[in-house]
Formats: sequence, structure tokens, C-alpha cells
Amino acid sequence: MIWSIVLVAVGMFGFGFAMVPLYNVFCEVTGLNGKVKTEAVADAEYVVDESRELTIEFITSVNENMPLAFRAEKNKMKIHPGRYYTVKFYAENTTDKKMVGRAIPSVAPGVATEYLSKAECFCFSEQEFEPHKLREMPVRFVIDPSIPEIVKDLTLSYTFFDITDKKQN
Repeated sequence: MIWSIVLVAVGMFGFGFAMVPLYNVFCEVTGLNGKVKTEAVADAEYVVDESRELTIEFITSVNENMPLAFRAEKNKMKIHPGRYYTVKFYAENTTDKKMVGRAIPSVAPGVATEYLSKAECFCFSEQEFEPHKLREMPVRFVIDPSIPEIVKDLTLSYTFFDITDKKQN
């Protein structure tokens, strides 16, 4: 009986330990959860599909522990697949101390993730915010024209997390 309990406990620990890598592989294979590439891609030449128009919505949020005013210059925009666009995001540190933040991107629907390429994004690296200073952070992106016809609307969201304490350690 004791060996059964020990075996179950070891199995549960192993499963819990393996959850993050398994989840990452699952998301990569299925395209679920909108996990976005976090490295820049070189500008590629696409044929712009003028006959198609997609709507992309930008959502910004901050973790409850991040005292940052964060917004996009536009909430939505109409785009043509194959054309590069730049949208600006603004963040202001609302405290009297210097902070370091990291933005985590997400795309919905998840199937659109592999068709979104970013040549420039503040989410590629950690961002330092001086006290009470406003920062402009551009994102340059393109949607591959081979995106499935069923996709007409996309949502690109960013959530900022405060990693100031982690950087100091």
C-alpha cells in the first residue's frame, strides 16, 4: 500500500514537472492559445492582397502589480494581407521609481498566429520605464496573404508584467 502511494506521488510530481514543456509543444502543434513568436523576422516580399480586408483589434492590459498606463494608438484598423503596417503603443510609468517590464503577446484566433510576422516589437525585449515618463513603442507587422479565408478578424493583445524585482536579483 505504501509503495502504491509513493508511486502515485512520484507520478504526480513528474506530470506536474512536465506540464510546461508539454503545454508549449501542444500549443505549437495545434496553434491554440495564440502563442506568438518573440523574435523579429526580416522583411519578406509579399504580394499584397488588395481584394481582402481584415480587421485587427489591439488590446492592452497590465498585470495587477504593474503600475503602468498602457494603450495602443488605435483600437482597430483595417489591413490588407501582405502589406506592412506600423502601430504605436504608449506606456507611462505612473510611479516615482524606475521599473522594468515585459510584454507578453497573444493572437486570436490561434490559427492566425503562424501568419502574423513582426519585424519590430517592444515585446522582443524587456522595457525600462523611467518615473512618470511616457514611452512610444512601435510594432511593425504583416499578415501573410496565405492566411485562411475564414479569418476575417484578428486580435493582437499585449499584457505587461512588472519584472523589476527579478532584474535586480
